[in-house]
Order: sequence, then structure tokens, then C-alpha cells
Amino acid sequence: MPQEQQNSNTVSSSLDANQLVLLQQATSGYSSLQLAWASGYLAAKSEQGANAQISPVAALAAVAAKTLTILYASQTGNAKGVASKLAASAKAAGISVVLKNTADYKAKSSLKNETHLLIVASTNGEGEAPDDAIEFHEFLLGKKAPKLPNLHYSVLALGDSSYEFFCQTGKDFDERLQALGAKQVAPRVDCDVDYDSDCEAWTSSIVESLKDELTQTATTTAASVGGVDGLPTAGAASQYSKQNPLAAEFSLSQKITGRDSAKDVRHIEIDLGESGLTYQVGDALGVWFENDEVLVDNLLSELSFSGDEKVSLKVSGEVQEFTLKNALISQLEITQTAPSFIEFWALQSKDAKLTEVASDKNSAREFAGEHQIIDVVKIAKADVDAQTFVDALRKITPRLYSIASAQAEVEEEVHLTVGLVNFDANGESRTGGASGFLANRLDEGQKVRVFVEHNDNFRLPQSDDTPVIMIGPGTGVAPFRAFMQEREAREATGDNWMFFGDQTFTQDFLYQVEWQNYLKSGLLTRMDVAFSRDQAEKIYVQDRLKEQASDVFAWLERGAHLYICGDANRMAKDVHQILIEIIAEHGKLSTEQAEDYLKSLRSNKRYQKDVY
Repeated sequence: MPQEQQNSNTVSSSLDANQLVLLQQATSGYSSLQLAWASGYLAAKSEQGANAQISPVAALAAVAAKTLTILYASQTGNAKGVASKLAASAKAAGISVVLKNTADYKAKSSLKNETHLLIVASTNGEGEAPDDAIEFHEFLLGKKAPKLPNLHYSVLALGDSSYEFFCQTGKDFDERLQALGAKQVAPRVDCDVDYDSDCEAWTSSIVESLKDELTQTATTTAASVGGVDGLPTAGAASQYSKQNPLAAEFSLSQKITGRDSAKDVRHIEIDLGESGLTYQVGDALGVWFENDEVLVDNLLSELSFSGDEKVSLKVSGEVQEFTLKNALISQLEITQTAPSFIEFWALQSKDAKLTEVASDKNSAREFAGEHQIIDVVKIAKADVDAQTFVDALRKITPRLYSIASAQAEVEEEVHLTVGLVNFDANGESRTGGASGFLANRLDEGQKVRVFVEHNDNFRLPQSDDTPVIMIGPGTGVAPFRAFMQEREAREATGDNWMFFGDQTFTQDFLYQVEWQNYLKSGLLTRMDVAFSRDQAEKIYVQDRLKEQASDVFAWLERGAHLYICGDANRMAKDVHQILIEIIAEHGKLSTEQAEDYLKSLRSNKRYQKDVY
């Protein structure tokens, strides 16, 4: 008799025929999670005796103990991508995993029952939680959060060290979980913009440390909890990614600001060919770039290097050798300066000015934002070897641009709206790395490496009847051009209201003819514009919102979705404040109630931001 059949008969013999029939009838309408709970309840009851009283919480804990919960708090998709890879690694190790966006996680009812929790969290703007994590963040840091003495956890935080509140959301989660009595499986890891190697090391360490504990019971629960909840199914993701970009064909760079404009804004078109790469409106395009060879040569000259020096860099997990010049062109960030490099160069050069700047974090961040690497090394000489120098630089990271087209309209193309970063440093012109690459250094037909960064936090409403309000000054207009193309292709009947602003009407009205055509056709219901320098008093989009306050509130009351794209530091904050004032005044609410109104819109995906 086969072993499997022997085991089956042994189990069955413990219940008579009538009991089996009753058991089958009693469980026929149960969900998989309810069956998992019942399994935990009966297992706990069998261990403590037939007459023991087992609480529902204890029974649920018996199931939860067999499961690793992974939460991600992601604004643009980076944290989601890391969490998905973590979940796949844990599943491959035999661990039963539940993967969830913090927006979909019922913290009030679920958190107290978790035993093993991993959080991958990005930080948005100036230390704020990503939009999807705002409610989870407020609950965890609030008075209603439960004590968690049975929870084992760890946090991976993603951020950018050039910001004052580096990895703040991850730090908040970590400190609060500890305060609630939870125990670290491993210390929190704070990752900078070049996060791949740190994430891989953390993932491997965590999975290895949890494997023995969680795989002992995972087999019995894998079916009941459905494997990895939230992981994309095979074939759902594109073969192209940040690590494996598509070499697409560069088609067009067309200046769309006037000859006398203070800005140089380009309309960029890239041909995806027959790659099969797809995107949705609201997504971003990641662009890998190379540094300007002229800038690299000037930097080498300033450092007294030939460029032929050999250096070693870790690329895709493997150490590779480059000439210094090639490394500076293709691998290392030289157009953006991190505060850590200022500290490094101050130490190497012993320069008093740089030492003073580096000693104050706020001063270092401000200084870094206004100086490229070459500007720092020009301030003071230092005697360093090539390897020491490259070790102090950050790796090039791709730049993300809001996609300005809908595939329903442009098919195998993707369009971008790119503002050329250009400024003066001590009488010398400095240009942004990626914007200069796209605007000035690529010719038609050349290849550019790209990938799609999906953004589920910036989506058109599912119903085509729903009205939308779009606020996008400057290059923030990009995704709304895509929105209009998409709504036209879908023959959407919902009203569309656009707020656009820039410096001057004659020089800076981006895609003016297209907006005018949408108004003529009726697809664009309303458009309000603000050109700050066309009159003595500067007027911005937030001023136009205030002028139209009554109608803005009326649109919100009838279900409009509200979108903001553009500058995070000033515009988005000013618009947010004006919206609170509008809602308070016309909704006859207190400021606190108006803030709750906006929070409700955000949690219902009716208030979405793509800011930078």
C-alpha cells in the first residue's frame, strides 16, 4: 500500500462516517482564509485538550505564525519592485508569503495578529509617507496602534541622502514598531538612490534568517493562504526593467518654448519598435544616460588624471574593470553632487570653506544642489588616486520622466516633456546629465536605454463618466497631455478641467495648439492659465484655483478626481493649502475637517500627485 494512502486512511479512521459528513457540510461554504483559521483553531485545541477554550485571536495567530507578511509603501514603484523580489525569494525558500500594498492592508484588524512582518518603505518629498501609506503611517504612529510583543519584523527604507529627511518613513515605522514591543529580526537598512546591492544583501540575509523558522509549517498553509498574495503572475511583467532596459530608437527632440523664453523645454519622441513594451497613462519612463565627454575630460584635467587609469566598480553584482574615463562617462554620477562627496573632498583637501559647508547638513544639501562634481574639486586641490576618487562617487541612476502620450494615440512611440537643466557656475555653463543627453547629445536614430516605471498612484478614474481636474504647470503638463489622448481614444464623456501655468503666454505655453483643439472639440471642458510674468503682479495656478473656488468645490462634490503634477517644493504645497481653504470655505468646514476631506479623497484615489 502506498505511503500516501496509508496516511490518508490513518487520518480518516479517527472520524466515523457521520462525523466526516458533518465536517464536509460544515466547511462547504468557508473561504480559504476561514478554513486556515479553523485549522489553526483545531490545532490549538488539540494541543490543549478537547475541553479547552481557545480564543479566536489565538487561533488566528496559529495561522499567522506560519506566514510572512511583506508590506510595501511605494510612491513611484521602487519599493513595490523590491518587495516583490523579496516575496519571490521567500517563496522560493519555502516560506508562505502575503505581499500587500500598505493601502490594502487592514492594520486595525490584522497587525496585532502578525508574528513576522517585513516593510519596504520609500519616503516621499520632505520626509512624508508615500500616498498609499498615509493611513497606515497615521494608524501606526497614532494612539490606537496595539502593543506588539509577539511581532518579529525588519524594515528596508529607500530614500535619497540629498534630502534632509533621508529615509524618514522607514525610520518612523522602525522606531514605532520597537516602541510597541516588536522585536527586530534584523536592523533597519537605509538605502540611497543606488539601492540595488543593499537590497539584495538585506533580502538574502532576511530570507536565510527566517527560512528555518517559517518553512517548518509553511507546507500546511501554502494552499490556504494562496501562496504569494499580491505577486504578479508569470508573464505579467515586461521583460524590460531598470536592470534590463530596452535599447529604443531616439526619434525627435523638438524645442517647444519660444526663442526668447528663459527656459528650454523639449518634446521628446522615442520609438519602441516591435519590443512589445507597453505603458499606461500616468506611468513614467526611466531613461539611462551617459555623461558629456567634454565635461568628463574637463574633470580629468582638473584632477590631473589621464583617464586611462584602471578602476574597479561593482556592476550588476559583479566587480568589473574600467578605464577611469569610461567609468566617468557611463557608470558614475558627476552632474549631481551628494553631501557625502562634499564631506569626502573637504577631508581630502583640508579646505576650510568646504569643511565648514560639510559640517552643517542643511548647508551641505544646499551647496550640493548648486554645484556639480567638477565645481567642488575646483574649489580646492586634493591628492587622491583614481580608485579612491571613484569610490566616493555615486553610481548613475536613471532619471524618471512622466510620460506625455497615450499608446492608444501614438502606438509604438513614447513621448516626454523634458526641461533642460542649465545653470551658470562661476561663469561656466552647467547642464543636467539626462536632460542634456536627451536634448543635445542624441541624434535621430541613435539608441537610448529606457524602461517603464509603473505608477498606480496616478491613474485616470475607471469610469469614463467621471470628471477630472488637472493641475500641471510647466513640464507638469506632461501626464495630462497623455490623459487627454487617452480620454479621447476612449470617447470618455466625463468633463475635463485643466489648470496650466508658466512664465509667459507667448514663449512658454506648452502644447498650446493641442489644448486649443481640445477646447474646440469639447473634450476639454475648461482651461485656466496663469502666466506669472505677463503682468506686474505674479499669478500662479494656485491663484487661478482660488478665483474658481466655488466651481472647484462643486466639481469635487460631484465626484471629480483631482491631479497635481510638477514641482513638489513650492507649487504642490501651495496648491494643497489652497485646496484646504477652498474646501473649508465652500464646504463650511473647519480647517481640520477640510484636511480630513482631502485625506478621504486621497484614500479613495480621487486626489493623486506626481510631484518631484
